[in-house]
Amino acid sequence: METSKVKQIHSLGQSIWLDFIDRDIIKSGKLKKLIDEDGLRGVTSNPAIFEKAITGSSDYDGELRELAEQGKSNEDIFFGLAITDIQNATDVFKGVFNEQPKGSDGYVSLEVSPFLALKTQETTDQAAKLWKLVDRENVMIKIPGTQPGLEAIRQSIAKGININVTLLFGLPRYEEVAEAYLAGLEDHLAAGHSIGHISSVASFFLSRIDVLVDPMLDEKGLGDLKGEVAIASAKKAYEIYKRIFSGERWEKLAAKGAKPQRLLWASTSSKNPAFKDTKYVEALIGADTVDTVPLETIEAFRDHGIVANTLEDGLDKATETLDRLKAAGIDIDQITQQLEDEGIEKFNKPFEKLLQAIEDQKAKV
Repeated sequence: METSKVKQIHSLGQSIWLDFIDRDIIKSGKLKKLIDEDGLRGVTSNPAIFEKAITGSSDYDGELRELAEQGKSNEDIFFGLAITDIQNATDVFKGVFNEQPKGSDGYVSLEVSPFLALKTQETTDQAAKLWKLVDRENVMIKIPGTQPGLEAIRQSIAKGININVTLLFGLPRYEEVAEAYLAGLEDHLAAGHSIGHISSVASFFLSRIDVLVDPMLDEKGLGDLKGEVAIASAKKAYEIYKRIFSGERWEKLAAKGAKPQRLLWASTSSKNPAFKDTKYVEALIGADTVDTVPLETIEAFRDHGIVANTLEDGLDKATETLDRLKAAGIDIDQITQQLEDEGIEKFNKPFEKLLQAIEDQKAKV
Protein backbone atom coordinates (compact mmCIF):
# COMPACT_ATOMS: atom_id res chain seq x y z
CA MET A 1 0.00 0.00 0.00
CA GLU A 2 1.30 3.46 -0.91
CA THR A 3 2.42 5.59 2.05
CA SER A 4 -0.09 8.32 2.87
CA LYS A 5 0.96 11.79 1.65
CA VAL A 6 0.32 13.06 5.19
CA LYS A 7 2.72 10.46 6.56
CA GLN A 8 5.35 11.42 3.97
CA ILE A 9 5.55 14.92 5.51
CA HIS A 10 7.20 13.41 8.59
CA SER A 11 10.13 12.20 6.46
CA LEU A 12 10.93 15.90 5.85
CA GLY A 13 11.13 16.58 9.59
CA GLN A 14 7.69 18.09 10.18
CA SER A 15 5.15 16.63 12.59
CA ILE A 16 1.45 16.74 11.73
CA TRP A 17 -0.86 17.19 14.70
CA LEU A 18 -4.67 17.11 14.59
CA ASP A 19 -6.53 20.29 15.56
CA PHE A 20 -9.56 18.44 16.88
CA ILE A 21 -10.69 16.22 19.75
CA ASP A 22 -13.89 14.57 20.91
CA ARG A 23 -14.83 11.31 22.65
CA ASP A 24 -15.95 9.54 19.50
CA ILE A 25 -12.63 9.90 17.67
CA ILE A 26 -10.83 8.38 20.66
CA LYS A 27 -13.29 5.59 21.52
CA SER A 28 -13.98 4.55 17.91
CA GLY A 29 -10.30 3.94 17.18
CA LYS A 30 -10.20 6.69 14.51
CA LEU A 31 -7.43 8.53 16.34
CA LYS A 32 -5.27 5.39 16.52
CA LYS A 33 -5.95 4.79 12.81
CA LEU A 34 -4.74 8.32 11.98
CA ILE A 35 -1.52 7.59 13.90
CA ASP A 36 -0.98 4.28 12.12
CA GLU A 37 -1.98 5.28 8.58
CA ASP A 38 -1.23 9.03 8.38
CA GLY A 39 1.63 9.26 10.86
CA LEU A 40 -0.28 11.68 13.12
CA ARG A 41 2.05 12.89 15.88
CA GLY A 42 -0.16 14.86 18.32
CA VAL A 43 -3.40 16.72 19.03
CA THR A 44 -4.32 20.31 19.85
CA SER A 45 -7.59 21.48 21.39
CA ASN A 46 -9.10 24.85 22.24
CA PRO A 47 -12.31 26.14 23.86
CA ALA A 48 -14.14 26.33 20.49
CA ILE A 49 -13.30 22.68 19.70
CA PHE A 50 -14.52 21.51 23.11
CA GLU A 51 -17.68 23.61 22.83
CA LYS A 52 -18.60 21.76 19.62
CA ALA A 53 -17.65 18.37 21.08
CA ILE A 54 -19.59 18.73 24.35
CA THR A 55 -22.70 20.43 22.97
CA GLY A 56 -22.86 18.30 19.83
CA SER A 57 -22.87 14.89 21.48
CA SER A 58 -24.54 12.93 24.28
CA ASP A 59 -21.18 11.24 25.03
CA TYR A 60 -20.55 13.66 27.89
CA ASP A 61 -23.93 13.49 29.63
CA GLY A 62 -23.10 10.74 32.15
CA GLU A 63 -19.90 12.35 33.41
CA LEU A 64 -21.52 15.79 33.32
CA ARG A 65 -24.25 14.48 35.62
CA GLU A 66 -21.69 13.03 38.04
CA LEU A 67 -19.71 16.27 38.18
CA ALA A 68 -22.88 18.36 38.59
CA GLU A 69 -24.00 16.17 41.48
CA GLN A 70 -20.69 16.92 43.20
CA GLY A 71 -21.70 20.60 43.21
CA LYS A 72 -18.88 21.70 40.91
CA SER A 73 -18.96 25.04 39.06
CA ASN A 74 -19.65 25.07 35.33
CA GLU A 75 -15.99 25.84 34.61
CA ASP A 76 -14.81 22.97 36.84
CA ILE A 77 -17.31 20.67 35.10
CA PHE A 78 -15.88 21.71 31.73
CA PHE A 79 -12.30 21.03 32.81
CA GLY A 80 -13.39 17.71 34.33
CA LEU A 81 -14.88 16.62 30.98
CA ALA A 82 -11.94 18.00 28.98
CA ILE A 83 -9.31 16.38 31.21
CA THR A 84 -10.90 12.94 30.69
CA ASP A 85 -10.59 13.41 26.91
CA ILE A 86 -7.04 14.75 27.18
CA GLN A 87 -5.93 11.85 29.40
CA ASN A 88 -7.46 9.28 27.04
CA ALA A 89 -5.83 10.94 24.02
CA THR A 90 -2.41 11.14 25.70
CA ASP A 91 -2.68 7.41 26.40
CA VAL A 92 -3.34 6.76 22.69
CA PHE A 93 -0.20 8.79 21.84
CA LYS A 94 2.02 7.13 24.45
CA GLY A 95 3.71 4.96 21.81
CA VAL A 96 4.56 8.02 19.70
CA PHE A 97 5.85 9.83 22.80
CA ASN A 98 8.09 6.89 23.73
CA GLU A 99 9.74 6.70 20.31
CA GLN A 100 13.44 7.57 20.47
CA PRO A 101 14.46 10.22 21.16
CA LYS A 102 11.70 10.09 23.78
CA GLY A 103 9.44 13.11 24.01
CA SER A 104 10.02 14.40 20.49
CA ASP A 105 6.28 14.08 19.76
CA GLY A 106 3.06 12.48 20.99
CA TYR A 107 1.68 15.53 22.80
CA VAL A 108 -1.94 16.53 23.44
CA SER A 109 -2.67 20.18 24.31
CA LEU A 110 -5.20 21.57 26.81
CA GLU A 111 -5.76 25.34 27.06
CA VAL A 112 -6.12 27.43 30.21
CA SER A 113 -9.37 29.37 30.50
CA PRO A 114 -9.50 32.07 27.79
CA PHE A 115 -10.86 34.43 30.46
CA LEU A 116 -7.31 34.51 31.88
CA ALA A 117 -5.54 35.59 28.67
CA LEU A 118 -4.50 38.96 30.15
CA LYS A 119 -3.87 37.77 33.74
CA THR A 120 -0.33 36.60 34.48
CA GLN A 121 -0.67 35.07 37.94
CA GLU A 122 -4.04 33.39 37.36
CA THR A 123 -2.73 31.87 34.11
CA THR A 124 0.40 30.58 35.88
CA ASP A 125 -1.67 29.10 38.70
CA GLN A 126 -4.17 27.41 36.38
CA ALA A 127 -1.43 26.00 34.13
CA ALA A 128 0.15 24.35 37.19
CA LYS A 129 -3.24 23.05 38.36
CA LEU A 130 -4.18 21.56 34.96
CA TRP A 131 -0.71 20.00 34.59
CA LYS A 132 -1.18 18.26 37.94
CA LEU A 133 -4.77 17.18 37.21
CA VAL A 134 -4.02 15.70 33.78
CA ASP A 135 -0.95 13.97 35.26
CA ARG A 136 0.53 12.83 31.93
CA GLU A 137 4.09 13.56 30.79
CA ASN A 138 2.88 14.02 27.20
CA VAL A 139 0.36 16.78 27.84
CA MET A 140 1.05 20.40 26.89
CA ILE A 141 -0.76 23.25 28.61
CA LYS A 142 -1.70 26.04 26.21
CA ILE A 143 -1.00 29.61 27.29
CA PRO A 144 -1.82 32.58 25.01
CA GLY A 145 1.26 34.52 23.89
CA THR A 146 -0.13 37.84 25.07
CA GLN A 147 2.07 40.41 26.83
CA PRO A 148 0.84 39.26 30.28
CA GLY A 149 1.24 35.66 29.10
CA LEU A 150 5.01 36.00 28.62
CA GLU A 151 5.82 35.85 32.33
CA ALA A 152 3.31 33.02 32.80
CA ILE A 153 5.13 31.08 30.04
CA ARG A 154 8.51 31.65 31.69
CA GLN A 155 7.26 30.68 35.16
CA SER A 156 5.50 27.57 33.84
CA ILE A 157 8.59 26.37 31.94
CA ALA A 158 10.61 27.11 35.11
CA LYS A 159 8.31 24.63 36.92
CA GLY A 160 9.04 21.95 34.33
CA ILE A 161 5.62 22.15 32.62
CA ASN A 162 5.29 21.49 28.87
CA ILE A 163 3.80 24.59 27.24
CA ASN A 164 2.09 25.20 23.90
CA VAL A 165 2.17 28.97 23.39
CA THR A 166 -0.93 29.85 21.40
CA LEU A 167 -2.35 32.87 19.59
CA LEU A 168 0.87 34.14 18.01
CA PHE A 169 0.54 36.40 14.97
CA GLY A 170 3.46 38.85 15.04
CA LEU A 171 7.21 38.41 14.70
CA PRO A 172 8.24 40.70 17.62
CA ARG A 173 5.93 38.80 19.98
CA TYR A 174 7.20 35.44 18.71
CA GLU A 175 10.75 36.51 19.56
CA GLU A 176 9.62 37.48 23.08
CA VAL A 177 7.99 34.05 23.49
CA ALA A 178 11.18 32.23 22.47
CA GLU A 179 13.07 34.41 24.96
CA ALA A 180 10.58 33.48 27.72
CA TYR A 181 11.14 29.79 26.93
CA LEU A 182 14.95 30.11 27.17
CA ALA A 183 14.68 32.09 30.42
CA GLY A 184 12.31 29.46 31.87
CA LEU A 185 14.76 26.67 31.01
CA GLU A 186 17.59 28.65 32.64
CA ASP A 187 15.46 29.19 35.76
CA HIS A 188 14.63 25.46 35.99
CA LEU A 189 18.30 24.56 35.56
CA ALA A 190 19.41 27.14 38.15
CA ALA A 191 16.97 25.59 40.64
CA GLY A 192 18.91 22.33 40.33
CA HIS A 193 16.57 20.43 37.98
CA SER A 194 17.20 18.63 34.71
CA ILE A 195 15.61 20.17 31.61
CA GLY A 196 15.71 17.37 29.02
CA HIS A 197 12.08 16.39 29.64
CA ILE A 198 10.61 19.86 28.99
CA SER A 199 8.93 20.38 25.62
CA SER A 200 7.30 23.46 24.11
CA VAL A 201 5.89 24.73 20.84
CA ALA A 202 5.11 28.27 19.68
CA SER A 203 1.84 28.28 17.70
CA PHE A 204 1.97 30.82 14.87
CA PHE A 205 -1.48 31.50 13.37
CA LEU A 206 -1.60 31.87 9.60
CA SER A 207 -4.79 32.16 7.56
CA ARG A 208 -6.36 34.75 9.86
CA ILE A 209 -3.54 37.15 8.91
CA ASP A 210 -4.48 36.90 5.22
CA VAL A 211 -8.21 37.24 5.95
CA LEU A 212 -7.50 40.65 7.51
CA VAL A 213 -4.72 41.85 5.20
CA ASP A 214 -5.94 40.71 1.77
CA PRO A 215 -8.76 43.29 1.42
CA MET A 216 -6.20 46.04 2.18
CA LEU A 217 -3.89 44.80 -0.60
CA ASP A 218 -6.40 45.51 -3.38
CA GLU A 219 -6.78 49.08 -2.13
CA LYS A 220 -3.00 49.57 -2.26
CA GLY A 221 -2.50 47.96 -5.67
CA LEU A 222 -0.79 44.93 -4.14
CA GLY A 223 -3.28 42.31 -5.31
CA ASP A 224 -0.43 39.96 -6.31
CA LEU A 225 0.39 39.50 -2.59
CA LYS A 226 -3.03 38.06 -1.67
CA GLY A 227 -2.62 34.89 0.33
CA GLU A 228 1.13 35.48 0.67
CA VAL A 229 1.55 37.68 3.76
CA ALA A 230 0.91 34.94 6.35
CA ILE A 231 3.30 32.58 4.58
CA ALA A 232 5.95 35.31 4.35
CA SER A 233 5.55 36.00 8.09
CA ALA A 234 5.90 32.29 8.89
CA LYS A 235 9.08 31.99 6.83
CA LYS A 236 10.54 35.00 8.65
CA ALA A 237 9.51 33.44 11.99
CA TYR A 238 11.49 30.33 11.01
CA GLU A 239 14.52 32.54 10.35
CA ILE A 240 14.15 33.95 13.88
CA TYR A 241 13.78 30.39 15.25
CA LYS A 242 17.04 29.29 13.60
CA ARG A 243 18.87 32.32 14.99
CA ILE A 244 17.57 31.98 18.56
CA PHE A 245 18.11 28.23 18.78
CA SER A 246 21.78 28.44 17.86
CA GLY A 247 24.72 30.31 19.33
CA GLU A 248 26.32 30.27 22.78
CA ARG A 249 23.27 30.76 24.99
CA TRP A 250 21.34 27.95 23.30
CA GLU A 251 24.35 25.63 23.10
CA LYS A 252 24.74 25.78 26.90
CA LEU A 253 21.12 24.66 27.35
CA ALA A 254 21.33 22.06 24.56
CA ALA A 255 24.38 20.57 26.29
CA LYS A 256 22.10 19.94 29.29
CA GLY A 257 19.56 18.16 27.08
CA ALA A 258 17.21 21.06 26.24
CA LYS A 259 14.87 20.68 23.28
CA PRO A 260 14.31 23.69 20.99
CA GLN A 261 10.85 25.24 21.14
CA ARG A 262 9.49 24.22 17.74
CA LEU A 263 7.36 26.53 15.66
CA LEU A 264 3.86 25.17 15.14
CA TRP A 265 1.78 26.38 12.20
CA ALA A 266 -1.84 26.90 13.29
CA SER A 267 -4.95 28.18 11.51
CA THR A 268 -3.81 26.29 8.40
CA SER A 269 -7.15 25.67 6.74
CA SER A 270 -7.78 28.00 3.78
CA LYS A 271 -10.49 30.53 4.65
CA ASN A 272 -10.61 31.92 1.09
CA PRO A 273 -12.37 29.53 -1.35
CA ALA A 274 -10.20 30.94 -4.15
CA PHE A 275 -7.15 29.32 -2.54
CA LYS A 276 -6.24 25.64 -2.74
CA ASP A 277 -7.47 23.90 0.43
CA THR A 278 -3.96 22.60 1.20
CA LYS A 279 -2.20 25.91 0.43
CA TYR A 280 -0.86 26.70 3.91
CA VAL A 281 0.27 23.14 4.62
CA GLU A 282 2.16 22.83 1.33
CA ALA A 283 3.92 26.19 1.67
CA LEU A 284 5.51 25.56 5.06
CA ILE A 285 6.84 21.98 5.17
CA GLY A 286 10.26 21.96 6.81
CA ALA A 287 12.48 20.43 9.47
CA ASP A 288 11.86 20.75 13.22
CA THR A 289 8.37 22.23 12.85
CA VAL A 290 4.82 21.14 13.64
CA ASP A 291 1.63 21.77 11.64
CA THR A 292 -1.70 21.34 13.42
CA VAL A 293 -4.55 20.82 10.96
CA PRO A 294 -8.29 20.09 11.10
CA LEU A 295 -9.53 16.68 9.98
CA GLU A 296 -10.86 17.98 6.64
CA THR A 297 -7.43 19.42 5.77
CA ILE A 298 -5.76 16.10 6.61
CA GLU A 299 -8.24 14.36 4.31
CA ALA A 300 -7.64 16.94 1.55
CA PHE A 301 -3.86 16.60 1.82
CA ARG A 302 -4.09 12.81 1.80
CA ASP A 303 -6.02 13.11 -1.47
CA HIS A 304 -4.15 15.81 -3.39
CA GLY A 305 -1.44 17.42 -1.26
CA ILE A 306 2.06 18.02 -2.62
CA VAL A 307 4.89 16.86 -0.35
CA ALA A 308 8.03 18.99 -0.75
CA ASN A 309 10.51 20.75 1.50
CA THR A 310 9.21 24.30 0.99
CA LEU A 311 9.75 26.20 4.23
CA GLU A 312 13.06 27.79 3.33
CA ASP A 313 12.21 28.39 -0.32
CA GLY A 314 11.74 32.00 -1.36
CA LEU A 315 13.09 33.67 1.79
CA ASP A 316 14.10 36.71 -0.27
CA LYS A 317 10.54 36.92 -1.61
CA ALA A 318 9.17 36.70 1.97
CA THR A 319 11.36 39.65 3.01
CA GLU A 320 10.30 41.59 -0.09
CA THR A 321 6.60 40.89 0.61
CA LEU A 322 6.81 42.38 4.10
CA ASP A 323 8.90 45.31 2.82
CA ARG A 324 6.28 46.09 0.17
CA LEU A 325 3.54 46.07 2.83
CA LYS A 326 5.49 48.54 4.93
CA ALA A 327 6.21 50.78 1.93
CA ALA A 328 2.47 50.84 1.14
CA GLY A 329 1.71 52.05 4.67
CA ILE A 330 0.27 48.75 5.95
CA ASP A 331 1.45 48.31 9.56
CA ILE A 332 1.77 44.55 10.03
CA ASP A 333 2.55 44.93 13.76
CA GLN A 334 -0.70 46.85 14.29
CA ILE A 335 -2.58 44.18 12.31
CA THR A 336 -1.11 41.30 14.31
CA GLN A 337 -1.98 43.07 17.59
CA GLN A 338 -5.56 43.46 16.35
CA LEU A 339 -5.64 39.74 15.51
CA GLU A 340 -4.37 38.86 18.99
CA ASP A 341 -7.10 41.00 20.59
CA GLU A 342 -9.75 39.45 18.32
CA GLY A 343 -8.33 35.98 18.94
CA ILE A 344 -8.90 36.31 22.69
CA GLU A 345 -12.50 37.35 21.97
CA LYS A 346 -12.92 34.42 19.53
CA PHE A 347 -12.04 31.98 22.31
CA ASN A 348 -13.99 33.85 25.01
CA LYS A 349 -17.28 33.65 23.09
CA PRO A 350 -17.36 29.86 22.58
CA PHE A 351 -16.19 29.41 26.19
CA GLU A 352 -19.11 31.52 27.42
CA LYS A 353 -21.41 29.53 25.14
CA LEU A 354 -19.93 26.29 26.48
CA LEU A 355 -20.46 27.27 30.12
CA GLN A 356 -24.06 28.22 29.32
CA ALA A 357 -24.54 24.90 27.51
CA ILE A 358 -23.24 23.06 30.60
CA GLU A 359 -25.75 25.02 32.69
CA ASP A 360 -28.52 23.95 30.28
CA GLN A 361 -27.31 20.33 30.20
CA LYS A 362 -27.26 20.23 34.01
CA ALA A 363 -30.95 21.13 33.98
CA LYS A 364 -31.67 18.31 31.51
CA VAL A 365 -29.62 15.55 33.10
